[in-house]
Amino acid sequence: MELILGYLFIFVARVTDVSMATIRMIMVVKGRRIQAAIIGFFEIIIYILAIGKVLSEINNPINLLVYATGFATGNYLGVYLEEKMALGSITVQVISEHEVMKLVEKLRNEGFGVTVIEGYGRQGIRHLLNITLQRKNLSKLHNIIDQHDDHAFVTVMDARSIRGGYFTALKKK
Repeated sequence: MELILGYLFIFVARVTDVSMATIRMIMVVKGRRIQAAIIGFFEIIIYILAIGKVLSEINNPINLLVYATGFATGNYLGVYLEEKMALGSITVQVISEHEVMKLVEKLRNEGFGVTVIEGYGRQGIRHLLNITLQRKNLSKLHNIIDQHDDHAFVTVMDARSIRGGYFTALKKK
C-alpha cells in the first residue's frame, strides 16, 4: 500500500506542478508578475517534493514512469485549464465579403466594439474589422461571424495590454 501511495504522490505532484508551470508562463507572458511569482513559489515546492521522492528510490523504474506520466498529464491539463480560464484580451481581424456593415451592426448590437478599416485586397476594396475583446468571449464572436459569413477570413492575435477604446458588457442571451 505504501508503494502505491508513493506512486500516487509522484503522479499527482507532477500533474499539479506542471499544470501550475503552464499557468505561470501564461501569467509571465501577460505581464502578471505577482500572480506568476506566487504560482512559481508553490510550483517549485511541489516539484522538489516530487523529484526528491523519485531520487530517493532511483532504482525503482516505476517511479520514473509515473513521474513521466505525471509530467505528460500535467502538460495536457495545464493547457486545458488555461483554455478554460481564457485570461486576457485578444484582437480579432475579420474580412468578410458579405454585407460587411450588417455584420458590423450585428456585432455592435451584441456589445462588441468594432473599428472598420478600408483596404485593398487582391480582388479590390475590402473592409477590415478590428475587434478587441476578452478571450472568454471569442466563441460568441466566432458564432456571430459564422452565422453571417462562414467563409470570412478571421485572424486572432493576443493583446498584451490595452489602453482606452470602447468596451461594453456583452449582451447575454
